[in-house]
Amino acid sequence: MSRLYLIFFLGLFSTQVSAQVKLKKLVDFADEQYKNGDYYYALEYYKQALDRDSTSLELMWKYAETQRAYKNYVDAADYYARVYARDQGILYPESLLYLALMEKQTGAYENAFETMKSAKRNFAEDKTTYRYKKSAQEVEALAWVLNHLNDSSDIDTSIFRLPESVNSMNSEFAHTVHEKKLLFSSLRADSISDINEEVYSKTYKTKLYTSEIKNGIFEENKKITSLESKKLNSGNGSFSSDGKRFYFSMCSDIGYSYSCKILVANFENGEWSKIDTLNEIINEPGKNTTMPFIANLKGEQVLFFTSNRSGTKGGMDIWMATEKEGSFIKPINCSKINSLDDELSPWFDNVTNRLYFSSSWHHGFGGQDIFYSDFEKDFSVPKNAGIPINSPANDQYFFKYNDTIYLSSNRIGSYYSKNPTCCSDIYASFPKENITVFKLPIKLYFENDQPNDKTLDTISTVNYEESYVLYEKKFPIYIDEVGGNYSEDLASRKRNELNDFFEKEVKIGYLDLEVFKTSLLKELLKGSKITIHLKGFASPLAKTDYNVNLTKRRISSITKYFRECNEGIFKDYIDGVAQNGGLVTFSFAPFGEYLANQETSDDYKDQRNSVYSREASIERKIEIEKIEINKNKTVFPLFCKTPVIDFGKIKKGQSLKGSFTIESSLNDDLKIQLLNTDANFNFEITKIKSISKDNYKINFVYIPQQESGLVNKLLFLKLQDFEEQLELFITAEIID
Repeated sequence: MSRLYLIFFLGLFSTQVSAQVKLKKLVDFADEQYKNGDYYYALEYYKQALDRDSTSLELMWKYAETQRAYKNYVDAADYYARVYARDQGILYPESLLYLALMEKQTGAYENAFETMKSAKRNFAEDKTTYRYKKSAQEVEALAWVLNHLNDSSDIDTSIFRLPESVNSMNSEFAHTVHEKKLLFSSLRADSISDINEEVYSKTYKTKLYTSEIKNGIFEENKKITSLESKKLNSGNGSFSSDGKRFYFSMCSDIGYSYSCKILVANFENGEWSKIDTLNEIINEPGKNTTMPFIANLKGEQVLFFTSNRSGTKGGMDIWMATEKEGSFIKPINCSKINSLDDELSPWFDNVTNRLYFSSSWHHGFGGQDIFYSDFEKDFSVPKNAGIPINSPANDQYFFKYNDTIYLSSNRIGSYYSKNPTCCSDIYASFPKENITVFKLPIKLYFENDQPNDKTLDTISTVNYEESYVLYEKKFPIYIDEVGGNYSEDLASRKRNELNDFFEKEVKIGYLDLEVFKTSLLKELLKGSKITIHLKGFASPLAKTDYNVNLTKRRISSITKYFRECNEGIFKDYIDGVAQNGGLVTFSFAPFGEYLANQETSDDYKDQRNSVYSREASIERKIEIEKIEINKNKTVFPLFCKTPVIDFGKIKKGQSLKGSFTIESSLNDDLKIQLLNTDANFNFEITKIKSISKDNYKINFVYIPQQESGLVNKLLFLKLQDFEEQLELFITAEIID
């Protein structure tokens, strides 16, 4: 052998040995990360190892197993398929079973069904093994899924992911709502720099948090520091029936392998105290005991929990222990619902006597599905809660609060940084909204020069109901006067017209107000914020400026009515101090006679026509034109408290200079468009900075071109992406 060849051979051998050493180091490091539960880094290093040795069956298997643990169902299925294609189940017999399970969790149910049938056949030689029993159960489950995909669940509303004030890129698990606060646990990093990483490290601990619910809005979450431990994980949680004790889990962990105990803390006036561990009757030494829930069962307080304690059927079973004389007695296994797999997150509905829980065994659509079992003398056979409560992913921690359903899921749509199904978020199904119907517009009519006649005051001393009663009492006078000196036939016709107006317009308007009041209260009880838009009108009998003030008094009588009716039931809503956040505001547009029929008599001496006639009576009104309801959804954000500017009497050709102040409910820079084609109207829109929100001012100069009479200039404000418009009015009277 030549020296040159020997040098080449030794160099090649040395390179191969070095490559093998590097490969082993990569695999060893990846194995260590997998053991510690840091699946993301384990995948990084297994992938580097596979790049060096793409034919290694062992590496493919480890990569598939890590993707499954990381809940990356698509890539896990890909690599289990590669393993089985190469190995045919000889070294890795579970590869076909796991392939089918991953196909199921991606929603590929037909493929999963066929794959699972093959897995069942492969394991049929020994029907006592878990893998045979699991594959046989999954064949039944997948057949059930294919027959029930289009079934509806008990709820027919959508499931919504809660906002980032609750959820994060990591995992959140819902537990209960107490004192208007959502209580949940979350696996998060202490270090801010790790907050968007899906990486398990020593900085990650599960801790308890709350998010206050205000008017349907989930406020920024706060950690319950009194129940946290720097070295341990705290999670789960349920209050006793009287709300004075809180049961929760405290867990040590190696990687993601938890060992938990159930603790109890006193809770009073928002403070936590006297934290203690339940005794060994519940926390069996050396076992994992967690997920407590307190329920009332046949008049007794019962603790449901999950544990792998002695007597468990499978991994984690659901147990129940009754409280006697302040202590829990020996737990009973809820055997009717437990299986060879894990049963988790029990929640008992005291109203329906129904236990909800999660399991990966029974007939389900995904990994962990939510099931329920009715309790009479014992628990019934579990039933699947259906879609959309369940999904192809893992669905757990179901509970109800009032009419809202909460659950946790890693379904597609959850927040994530790298893997769409890595982490669970909290979802909710809110009750279907009962639509409150408002009959609009509502026209409310007044007696002549009422309320509070012969004054320029703009505030009424009587409310609309009082004004209506006075009008009704005096109406016979109107009937007598309207006939006047007409012929008998004409007088009869005038009286019939006026009477018909009063019965079909005045009385109906008052009755419509009563119905409106009921609907308004119903909506306010939901915590809605409502703006009522009022327009005021007058007949042309008096001077224009007097009529403007008269319509302001009439509007005032309406707002006074809402403040005083039903023993002040709306007062807190009007004053903005209602406990549920509901609010009523009013928008006024006092037009006076500007929109009145100018053919109606304004002759004071001819009161038969200018005061008592149907034509005059129909002009004296307030209209509840429309309402805007803010239910924390995107609503038209512009509002003007004074949408009418009245210049009173002006001379021909006189310039009208003024400004409207527009309030915005948004802090964004809004592109406001004022629709105007009148060359005699010029305007400028400026932004007014304020601490809480931005307002806008519309400065204008307008020169009316008409010779004489009443001026009524209508303007429209528009915003992009909104169909609504804000109406503004400029009024005046041109005199010779």
